[in-house]
Amino acid sequence: MEDTPGAPGRSSDTELPALLIEAVSYAEERHWEVAPGAWLVDGDGPARCSCGDPGCEAPGAHPVGDDWRGRASAGPGVVRRWWTETPQASILLPTGRSFDALDVPEVAGCLALARMERMGLQLGPVVAVPAAAGQVGRRLLFLVLPGVLAKLPEMLRKLGWAPGRLDLVARGEGDWIVAPPSRVGPYSFAQWARPPSSTNRWLLPDAAELINPLAYACGREAPAVAARQGRTAVHQHS
Repeated sequence: MEDTPGAPGRSSDTELPALLIEAVSYAEERHWEVAPGAWLVDGDGPARCSCGDPGCEAPGAHPVGDDWRGRASAGPGVVRRWWTETPQASILLPTGRSFDALDVPEVAGCLALARMERMGLQLGPVVAVPAAAGQVGRRLLFLVLPGVLAKLPEMLRKLGWAPGRLDLVARGEGDWIVAPPSRVGPYSFAQWARPPSSTNRWLLPDAAELINPLAYACGREAPAVAARQGRTAVHQHS
């Protein structure tokens, strides 16, 4: 089995906080820029976001400060200092730099992932995260080469899908993903559905190679997703 960040056996780091270990490994081993984010605060009642906003739409999963993109760093020493000072901070990875991400519902993403593996496509890491406010179910984020944000609408049109018809979005310049093992929501964590490894260290796929199976799976799951969202909306307003 290939070693992945956070894998058992890293004995020299066993006494360090998990978030610090992973944040440093992303910078040191993969040369990804990292930024510390908000975190969840436990206490009486539901967990709340460290930002202090009772209506926060992404508790524990958003940047701290408007200058977060400028502060993001791939310097292991800088990253280690940040998480030594704030060990509970979530780990944010800016998109539009080392990678972009294709964001799809978990069920569609799993269908597409199985198809991609059967096709023998080159795949990069895939992150599983809890749904954001207004969404239902978990999401899968497929890491791809930068530049997909501007290209995605045309890619989908060529496949016969009008923009906005599929629950398939790109994360690019100015956005971020929440990296494992950050806590997202009261009971959930970001996790690797397909972890970083030595084989995908530098070779991320081009979005054009993955868009067909992802669009197909999202189109197949679209009625079920709409039905689940409708039931949730009715429940929230009942």
